[in-house]
Amino acid sequence: MSMEILGTYAVAIFLLIGAGFAAVAVIGLLKFNDPMTRLHAPTKVGTIGIGALLLASIGHSMLLGETSMHELLIMGFLFVTAPISANFIAKVNIHLGVCETPPEPQRDDTWATLKRPEDNIETPKDLNAD
Repeated sequence: MSMEILGTYAVAIFLLIGAGFAAVAVIGLLKFNDPMTRLHAPTKVGTIGIGALLLASIGHSMLLGETSMHELLIMGFLFVTAPISANFIAKVNIHLGVCETPPEPQRDDTWATLKRPEDNIETPKDLNAD
């Protein structure tokens, strides 16, 4: 087998993987009821699907003997902006009360701070004060 045939097979595999992930993202977006669960489909699965489609595009342009770096820029932009936009959408849904808020932690004030459990021991606040 020549490199051109192997490259064509690689492009076809990336196209199938990308299309499969994109289809799962669309089905998840339509199927889930809650906005927070609906958020995971396009941001997680869709990003992988678009990444595979862009890899197929890079491979195809390499098979034609042309260089195309536009896809790398698109992929970098997508991988940077998708998690940030998902975080903003999740925060808006939580603040609007559209979804269930997570339960409060039980008797643990160190779960979202930089405190360690051994730091909870009472210590004098001002050791240098006279």
